[in-house]
Order: sequence, then structure tokens, then C-alpha cells
Amino acid sequence: MSTPQPLAPTVPLLIHGEWVESRSTQWRDVVNPATQQVLARVPLATPDEVNAAVAAAQGTFKAWRKTPIATRARVFLKLQQLIREHMDDLAATLTAEQGKTLADAQGDVLRGLEVVEHAAGIGTLQMGEFAQNVASGVDTYSVLQPLGVCAGITPFNFPAMIPLWMFPMAIACGNTFVLKPSEQDPLVTVKLARLAQQAGLPPGVLNVLHGAEEVVNALCDHPDIKAVSFVGSTRVGTHVYQRATLAGKRAQCMMGAKNHAVLLPDAHKEQALNQLAGAAFGAAGQRCMAASVAVLVGEARHWLPEIVERARSLKVGAGRDNPDLGPVVSRAARQRIERLIERGVAEGARLALDGRGVQVPGYPEGNFVGPTVLAGVKPGMAVYDEEIFGPVLVVVEAATLDEAIALVNANPNGNGVALFTQSGAAARRFQEDIDVGQVGINVPIPVPVPLFSFTGSRGSKLGDLGPYGKQAVLFHTQTQTITQRWFDDAASIGKVHTTINLK
Repeated sequence: MSTPQPLAPTVPLLIHGEWVESRSTQWRDVVNPATQQVLARVPLATPDEVNAAVAAAQGTFKAWRKTPIATRARVFLKLQQLIREHMDDLAATLTAEQGKTLADAQGDVLRGLEVVEHAAGIGTLQMGEFAQNVASGVDTYSVLQPLGVCAGITPFNFPAMIPLWMFPMAIACGNTFVLKPSEQDPLVTVKLARLAQQAGLPPGVLNVLHGAEEVVNALCDHPDIKAVSFVGSTRVGTHVYQRATLAGKRAQCMMGAKNHAVLLPDAHKEQALNQLAGAAFGAAGQRCMAASVAVLVGEARHWLPEIVERARSLKVGAGRDNPDLGPVVSRAARQRIERLIERGVAEGARLALDGRGVQVPGYPEGNFVGPTVLAGVKPGMAVYDEEIFGPVLVVVEAATLDEAIALVNANPNGNGVALFTQSGAAARRFQEDIDVGQVGINVPIPVPVPLFSFTGSRGSKLGDLGPYGKQAVLFHTQTQTITQRWFDDAASIGKVHTTINLK
């Protein structure tokens, strides 16, 4: 008789500084995508738990908003130090639950760490404006005040970076926060929240809930939440934006993408093809900024065999073994990717490299898909129109740069685009005419550093302001404008003015 396996550990909720066991009757498994090992059980929080987390944030807001700027900044100086000290543990946890390689997991944490470091400069970022003598003896100034309780809903593909895009900037601005990480891989996010507590965040400033659609809807509807940030699929992001704004909230939703890499014949071929391969297949293609479409312009169409050669050379394996790419996040994700590859072939694409059925020794249960290249792709095919979110590069051809620009601009998404060329004139024309939020010139994944803001556009973004950077400060604050006039004693006795007249 076999011994029953012990239940996996449960993932707690963070409410008012306490890590508590959920009373939910609904739980999901957190599964290692390389082995199918159940790492933990995550609850779908109850309505009472959602209300308790929001109430904790609301109750703490009054004190936190008046916390001195230097005190808030020091929390994030300490947090960045703690993240660096725990980097290996954070990366190992991320790899186990999400699947990406250890090197990529460290990159995930490091790109979020940059935002934590930026949040430590909140004193300068949150400064208002002042104008003296806008009228005789009258001064006007503005201050950027925190909104109140803010919420963040984050995706599975960057379970460290994207939470760190959200809560540090919101909290540094004086808001309190309710974070709902992806229920597929919440473990590294929980560890980051524990480090934030250790860095000095008071109870209730950061709260963590787990859940799926019902919890998302509750955060969109709750009257005490003033702003909602979201990163994830277009379908869910559109729902969140509509529901949250209908409830009177601010919302910023970073959504799906179909990012093009345009290769001109004059590009430095070796550099361009190596960068393309990394951007297309790194993180198993599970990046909203992945270069999933190669546009070969003119004579560059002859480079297809070399693209395939580089893709074929990449090693697939378990993330902890640090190959070039790990498994995709779930069996459902693998099956969807494989269905789209099959559909691409049925619709006329040519399968230049097939990554389906890849075998990884020692990991027979892994959700592995190898690098795949589909050539001869055209708009209208599912593999071009839909975000595959896997290690699949689709290749299209264009006769000229103008034709390539028109192709990119006709796509409904506007997250990122890259151009590979050695012509400054071509690069400038491309940058000016392209209708995409983030443009790389010989840079395949042009995600900006936190001095700037993430600026996806069109179908990839809803809301005017992006996460992190200066735009995040504007999103998480409201401007209060004060007009003041002080009278000398001799001037305090005079005629009553019945009209507004500032002279």
C-alpha cells in the first residue's frame, strides 16, 4: 500500500501586516512546468478577505500619506539592498514556479529592482510647481497628492518584475496598495512582499490577495480603491479597464502585442540575427515584448536559412539547468501553442523549423516547446493575427521599408517594434512614421529604463499613463492647485469685492 503524499504548503494572504491562512474553499495548484511537481496550493480569496485587505489599506492610508518623504525613500533603499542579498533564492523560486531559466529569472528580478531604486528618488519625482505674483500679491502652487488605495493585477510571465513595476512607485507616492499576483506563480511575489515588510513598510501599506476572475472583479468594483494597474492579456485587460473606469477609477492596462523586428539588407547581419533569435525565443517567447514577427526587407529575405540555423542551435531544458529556453508555463499553454503552429501550416505557412515534440532527458513531463520558425506568413493567418506567447517566430517579407512600415502600422497592436539597419536616414524615417509606443533601433526589445515610462500604444494599452517612471507618479497622484494671498494689516481694511478680480 502506497503512502499518501503530503499536501503541498499553502500560500498565505497578507492583510494588515499579517500573513494569514485563507478561509477559501477554492484552491489552485502551483505547478513546476518542467516536472509537474505541485509546489504549493494557492487560495482564491473570499469576498470577506478582499474587503479586509482593502480596509487595511484604507485604514493605513491617512498615516502613510503623511509619512515624511525621506522615510518613504529609505524603505525602498533598504528594499533594493534586501532584493540583492536574496537574489539567488528569488531566482530559484521564480524558475521553479514559472519555468524560465535561472539567468532569465535573475534578469526578471533585476529589471524590477531598477524601479525600486527609482522609487527611492520619490522626493524629486513628486515635486510640484510654484509661480509667484500671478496677480498682485497672489502666488499659485501645485502639489502632487496621493490618491488613496491602489490595486495591481499582475501576470504569470514576469512574477517579480511586474509587481515591482507597480507597488513601489504607488507606495512611494504615499498610497497604500493591494496586490493580486498571478495565481499560477505567486511564490516569488510573496517573497518580495516579505522583503518589503522587512524593509520597513508599516502594516497595511502593502496587502497581498490571491485569486482569479472574482477577485479581479472585486478589485475593479470596490469603492475604496481609487486606481487599478494591470498587465496581462488583451481580453482580460479590456475587461479590467472597462469595469474599473465604469466604477469611477483610474486604470492603466498593458495588454497583448505582436512585435515586429524589421531587418533591412544593410543591417549588420551577424548582430541582427543573433539579437533576433534571442528576442524571439528567450523566455520561451512568453514576453509581451518578444520579437515574434521578423520582417525581412528586400534582399534580407535570403537570411531565412541563417535564422533557422540560429534557432535550431538553441538548447531547450529545465530552467534550473540554465539552458537557452525553459518550458512554457502550463500544459494548456503548450497545447495552445502547438494548435496555432498546426493552424499556421494549414493556412499556408511553411514550417521551416518545428519545435513540437521536443524531448528533454530527465524531464518527460515538462511543458517543452522548441524554437519554431514559420515562413511565408501573411496578415490574416492566425499565427500572424494572434499573440502566440511561445517560442514561435513568424517570418514575413516586404519589398521596401515603406511597405514594412505600412505592415506594422496596420497591425492593431502597438507595444514594441525594432529596426535593424546601418542607415541613420532610414532609422529616422522609421522612428517618425511608425505608430508603435516603444521603438528600438538595433535594439530588439526596447523596454525603457525607469527614467522613462513603459509606453505601449494602440491595442496594446488602455489608459493614458504607463507604469513606472514619471508617468507612474502622475498616475498615482492627483494635482492640487493652491492660489494664496496674504494681506498686510494696513491692507486688510478696504472695499468689499463682489466679483472675482485678481489684480
